[in-house]
Amino acid sequence: MPCKYYNLGCPEIFPYYSKLKHEAMCNYRPYNCPYAGSECSVVGDIPFLVGHLRDDHKVDMHTGCTFNHRYVKSNPREVENATWMLTVFHCFGQYFCLHFEAFQLGMAPVYMAFLRFMGDETEARNYSYSLEVGANGRKLIFEGTPRSIRDSHRKVRDSHDGLIIQRNMALFFSGGDRKELKLRVTGRVWKEQQNPDT
Repeated sequence: MPCKYYNLGCPEIFPYYSKLKHEAMCNYRPYNCPYAGSECSVVGDIPFLVGHLRDDHKVDMHTGCTFNHRYVKSNPREVENATWMLTVFHCFGQYFCLHFEAFQLGMAPVYMAFLRFMGDETEARNYSYSLEVGANGRKLIFEGTPRSIRDSHRKVRDSHDGLIIQRNMALFFSGGDRKELKLRVTGRVWKEQQNPDT
């Protein structure tokens, strides 16, 4: 029997008993919307999801492989689990989702920034990224490979795969009277060098 994603390009044919297992992992299956603010049920290919994020969720879209974002919050003592932001970057002909959010890690409020690749995990491995936050002579840097949007936002966040900033450091980086959060997160995406022998 052909894969149910045959019309999306999957050429595979399977006996019935292994078809469902394949379809759950098929590279041609549609992607879930990466918007984290609500349980959005929209699925589709990457160009469709980019338009959906821009038009329906009003997500900021940027072009370029470097970014410089300011996150400002007037009362950093209030850290709800749902305080977050999403920005989409177009770089190297691909799309990346930059997530920034505040949540409780145990009893401690933290801020986290991470990047997800709008595509499959194997493609995501072709890229690396760095995130940096700092001020007053201190700096935190995270470097890694973006996770695919096949991994849910929550899965990436809960695995702590990104730049995590404790609240006291976030307030230190914000300067001033420690009553307002003013974080400047900078970062860049680069393409990993391909080994010509592979």
